[in-house]
Amino acid sequence: MELAYIPSPSRGVLYLGPIPLRGYAFCIIIGVFVAVWLGNKRWIARGGRAGTVADIAVWAVPFGLVGGRLYHVITDYQLYFGEGRDWVDAFKVWEGGLGIWGAISLGALGAWIGARRRGIPMPAYADAVAPGVALAQAIGRWGNWFNQELYGRETQVPWALHITSAADGRVPGYYHPTFLYESLWCVGVALLVIWADRRFRMGHGRVFALYVAAYCAGRFWIEYMRVDEAHHILGLRLNNWTALIVFLLAAVYILVSARKRPGREAEVEPGVTASGEGSGTAAGGKAPAESAESAGKAAEKDTGAQDAEDAREDGPQTSAATGPAGAKDEAESAGRS
Repeated sequence: MELAYIPSPSRGVLYLGPIPLRGYAFCIIIGVFVAVWLGNKRWIARGGRAGTVADIAVWAVPFGLVGGRLYHVITDYQLYFGEGRDWVDAFKVWEGGLGIWGAISLGALGAWIGARRRGIPMPAYADAVAPGVALAQAIGRWGNWFNQELYGRETQVPWALHITSAADGRVPGYYHPTFLYESLWCVGVALLVIWADRRFRMGHGRVFALYVAAYCAGRFWIEYMRVDEAHHILGLRLNNWTALIVFLLAAVYILVSARKRPGREAEVEPGVTASGEGSGTAAGGKAPAESAESAGKAAEKDTGAQDAEDAREDGPQTSAATGPAGAKDEAESAGRS
């Protein structure tokens, strides 16, 4: 009998009347809010407007959910289209099954569409949201705990996960909590990315690439511990190969981008200065046209006041300097007349 272990929830859903409240869905929703909140703070710090991250997330999140589900269904098609399976289950996202590779890929496409509509460079946006995405993954992994899924090999460690469900081929027992390992790893990735960005002032997509590379490094060894059903290629799980390939691509991007485009973007959002001032009330200022008009009126007022002051100062001096000469000229003119 194990004296210390991580218990599994007796159920992953609560009912508020007829409305089901699913732990898996809550974890994903909370993760999205955290990602948008942190991304917004980082976007403003880089010179963007408040609210831009959320506006683009409206595109990125739905695309990401669809992409994550598609990747899972395609790579584990036997769970939905095999003998004795019901293909309708492929649409039951709340039961678990979102592939991070598909979520990031299609989510990036959605973000690109949203960024393009606002004239924002996609690499700058990706850099701003990178650590937030890592934290969203860390929170989202707890959804697997609610569903009693994605655990590792049997173990006797004090932090073993106690699986109690026997549904879908599960065998009750004590296993490595790989969901917890990945959650903690993602928190570390977020902290690493934030530190590296501050230390080296990374830009042009390199912050996001660092997040991808760091995540893949952890996903490789965590994936190796999992015991759930998966396709294998040359003795390695499919996701191991995916993590390895994506890690290499991210590392190459960092090296090539650093050579071709060193430093960070001078402007991340059109019409906004480096201090975050620009058009729109979200930036805390007037629109550019209004600001220019106000500045012009102020300049004209200042110029007029200065001319009046100069006239007052020069008036007595001019009269004093020209008074006698002027009187003499007037007398001579009168005599000639």
